Amino acid sequence: MKQIFSDKAPAALGPYCHAIVHGDMVFCSGQIPLDPETMEMVGANIEDQTARVMKNIEIVLAEVGTTLNKIVKATIFLGSMDDFMGMNKVYEEYLGGHKPARSAFEVGALPKDALVEIECIAVIE
Repeated sequence: MKQIFSDKAPAALGPYCHAIVHGDMVFCSGQIPLDPETMEMVGANIEDQTARVMKNIEIVLAEVGTTLNKIVKATIFLGSMDDFMGMNKVYEEYLGGHKPARSAFEVGALPKDALVEIECIAVIE
């Protein structure tokens, strides 16, 4: 196993790494809509926040040499299921037709009052 820390992704807010690589799989920690340079939240709506989250995931995956279209499983945490359609639209745009297995559900609260957090598992080829 190898711990991944990317200096291009937002710094971890706790005692965890951006991802773990095990064999040909990468297990990514959840990303919230933080700007990697300022560590400030990005966007006041679900669409802008989802776009920043997907960019953050893309950064972490690039660190280990893989891409969004290699995601095999994603878990999406929403502050409110009312945001499901807006999140889904942006998520689908970033994946460009790739459709990994996925779960999405509402949670009580997310770090820094984010509207969305996404974690994923991807293949490294």
